[in-house]
Amino acid sequence: MLSLDPVLLSRFLTGLTLFVHIIFASLGVGIPVMIALAEWRGIRANDTHYTLMARRWARGFVITVAVGVVTGTSIGLQLSLLWPTFMRVAGQAIALPLFMETFAFFVEAIFLGIYLYTWDRFKNKLTHLSLLIPVALGSSASAMFITMVNGFMNAPQGFTLADGVLTNIHPIEAMFNTATPTKVAHVLVSAYTLCAGVLGGIAAYSMLRGRRHVYFKKALKLTMVSTFVFAVATAIVGDFSGKYLAKYQPEKLAAGEWHFDTQPYATLVFGGVLGEDNKVRYALKIPYALSILAGDWPDTEVIGLNDFPQDERPPLSIHYYFDSMVAIGSLLVLIPLLYILRRWFSGTKAYPKWLLIGIMTLGPLSFAAIEAGWMYTEVGRQPWILRGYMKTAEAATTSNYVGWMLVLFIILYTVLCLSCVRVLGKLFRNKDAMEEIKSLGMEGGGHK
Repeated sequence: MLSLDPVLLSRFLTGLTLFVHIIFASLGVGIPVMIALAEWRGIRANDTHYTLMARRWARGFVITVAVGVVTGTSIGLQLSLLWPTFMRVAGQAIALPLFMETFAFFVEAIFLGIYLYTWDRFKNKLTHLSLLIPVALGSSASAMFITMVNGFMNAPQGFTLADGVLTNIHPIEAMFNTATPTKVAHVLVSAYTLCAGVLGGIAAYSMLRGRRHVYFKKALKLTMVSTFVFAVATAIVGDFSGKYLAKYQPEKLAAGEWHFDTQPYATLVFGGVLGEDNKVRYALKIPYALSILAGDWPDTEVIGLNDFPQDERPPLSIHYYFDSMVAIGSLLVLIPLLYILRRWFSGTKAYPKWLLIGIMTLGPLSFAAIEAGWMYTEVGRQPWILRGYMKTAEAATTSNYVGWMLVLFIILYTVLCLSCVRVLGKLFRNKDAMEEIKSLGMEGGGHK
């Protein structure tokens, strides 16, 4: 393995880092929003159960932030070590959002520390809640600036490239490229969906273990309503993303849908197996749906993959990433909707075991959807690292030590992830919600 092609090893190591980092980055973006919703609900309803939710979630959030810092730093390091040609050529254009991302993180970290150590220090509880606003804005802004860099790689603009050198650089134009609006919106709402689903899954797991205290029922209500709202928003933004791809990256949409010939009334292909002569078998085919996704109307012409040179086509395997993302996204809407409908129309607040099991799967499903989405985005950009200007093979290092880096980072990520799971487990096992309610003088507090 250590003597393999440096380009292949660089791609694998960068992909591994992004695979791990996106989990903690998404938690870092979405958890502050859920903490804010819980604390605001506690203040508004004078309900100490929601205040306790905010406290407990904040403690776990700190652990994920610490791990996210390490994986995020690894990405910055690997950009310079593994992709030196890309950084030499494009570094000036993306320097501004990279700097702004660091500044946004500093804002998040500073106010997070103040927020954590000022519980019960203010007479007006809204004052403490207001400290969380910079944390949520900082984490979302951090994700926004990094996503702008990714958007620039997919839709480079704001510069002139001559003889391998970028000139006439306009950083603001490079930041606000055509991919920025849909990419940023999709990253943010999908992170909010993930965090609401994860926290809801934790509450459902507690209830399955026999903890039927009202605290967990309230946590389930807050997280399931939030998951439904955010998941619907993610689906809407996903529709805009499909239209963006049809206009600006048609080769990615065509590869993801196994659409080879340019035509109107295009069929959306879900699942299946690609055989000889690009014949699709065993797939669910929805007439006109791809044209509607691309342009709202059945007669919208969708560009086929045959219109692009063979060496500029994305891998056809991204079809399965696209399908996974869509299928899981549908479940992320359906499961919370079942919870809401049962709560509204059943006349009871007791939830069957099958529903709690379904809710418990929302966390893993959300992680899988985000990973599939990023795989579709990154693999679907191949063979380009800077679309239309620089191919991935041209940007990678030629060092023979990438294999050893890969081994070291695999060890690092394994230790980090296992340590994070262990610490979070001990954090919430050592003192469950019932004991915390008593220790904080909350017995019987709040409304059922």
